[in-house]
Amino acid sequence: MADQTTKPLAVVTGASTGIGYELAEECVRNGFDLIVAADEPRINEAAQKLRQMGAAVDAVEADLATIEGVDRLCAAIRGRPVDALLANAGRGLGKGFLDQDFGDIRHVIDTNVTGTLYLLHKVGRDMRTRGQGRILITGSIAGFMPGTYQAVYNGTKAMLDSFSFALRHELKDTGITVTCLMPGATETDFFERADMMDTKVGQQKKDDPADVAKTGFKAMMKGEGDVVSGWHNKLQTAIASVTPSGVLAGMHRRMAEPGKDKR
Repeated sequence: MADQTTKPLAVVTGASTGIGYELAEECVRNGFDLIVAADEPRINEAAQKLRQMGAAVDAVEADLATIEGVDRLCAAIRGRPVDALLANAGRGLGKGFLDQDFGDIRHVIDTNVTGTLYLLHKVGRDMRTRGQGRILITGSIAGFMPGTYQAVYNGTKAMLDSFSFALRHELKDTGITVTCLMPGATETDFFERADMMDTKVGQQKKDDPADVAKTGFKAMMKGEGDVVSGWHNKLQTAIASVTPSGVLAGMHRRMAEPGKDKR
């Protein structure tokens, strides 16, 4: 990899496709070199495309749901100062909770929560020692509502949304900013991976991941605490804040209930 002394370094997880890849592109456009990570071989193709934009890029293929996978990513940092950590890796899971395989449930929790927090803990401690750094956590507006037929996913995102606000205030006046990006349904392979293509939300028009990433990156660079991407998502969160949970759960059911052959 090229010499890292002239450019700041950003670490982006879940960067092979979707919002994560677009966040990586935003980093390159704004003068960062990169370490990008994902749990699939496509991360190497993504890294090559990013190099063609003029950045020095290391690619790490690792399962960030595991301690070993996060350690592999951290080893690739090789002690360099991380100026920005964009913790975007995440997994979804559709269908009813009792119909899901528990191994799949555990993988969603370990990817979205355990692996993310472990990475934040390791990189965040180094940032605190230096007294500077930017953290972007990809939460979701899903964290504002009970996720009928997406109960585990929404629960993990509620945790991340809450955690990001708490961490931001713990790091107040340390030189480290924490931003939570809360997108809505976005045009990525998320819904296909989550086995939700036979649902209303899986079939509806979704947000452009490039627009979501641009919104999140800009908020991170400004040091803002949180940002909801898209006016319709802002409206949804405003409605959710004053709507009883039982009503929200019913609304979510209509959006995420699978076709009869998938129940």
